[in-house]
Amino acid sequence: MAVNYRRFDCTPEQVFAVLENGWLYPTWVVGASRMRDIDASWPAVGSRIHHSVGIWPALIDDTTSVLEWNAPRHVMLKARGWPMGEAHVSIDIQDHPNGCLVRITEDIVAGPARLVPTPLSDLAIGYRNTETLRRLAYLAEGHAE
Repeated sequence: MAVNYRRFDCTPEQVFAVLENGWLYPTWVVGASRMRDIDASWPAVGSRIHHSVGIWPALIDDTTSVLEWNAPRHVMLKARGWPMGEAHVSIDIQDHPNGCLVRITEDIVAGPARLVPTPLSDLAIGYRNTETLRRLAYLAEGHAE
């Protein structure tokens, strides 16, 4: 399980304002390239965003769904990227002086990606999520909603 932290210069509510806007998903999630649709109930538990992963012309259409939503402190998503597999991604936020501390945890839960040795997959996911948190911070601190 890969775990990354970053301190943001904004409130937890500003981070969740970005997360609540499903259309911003490919802006902060490394690897997501475009949005196709968003369930009207997003971000309610069970709702999905429909996105594509990869680089054109090699795009894979898939979904990410909400497993848990406790704004502005915790969200757990099920991110699909078949044929590679699925991951559970948790974002947890704590108050911190002059902002907040954001933790992203990602665990591969299904598919061929589970065959990759954990130390290797955690290294790759951790590297990717360092940039994911950087992008999310830019949006939240800039008050994108």
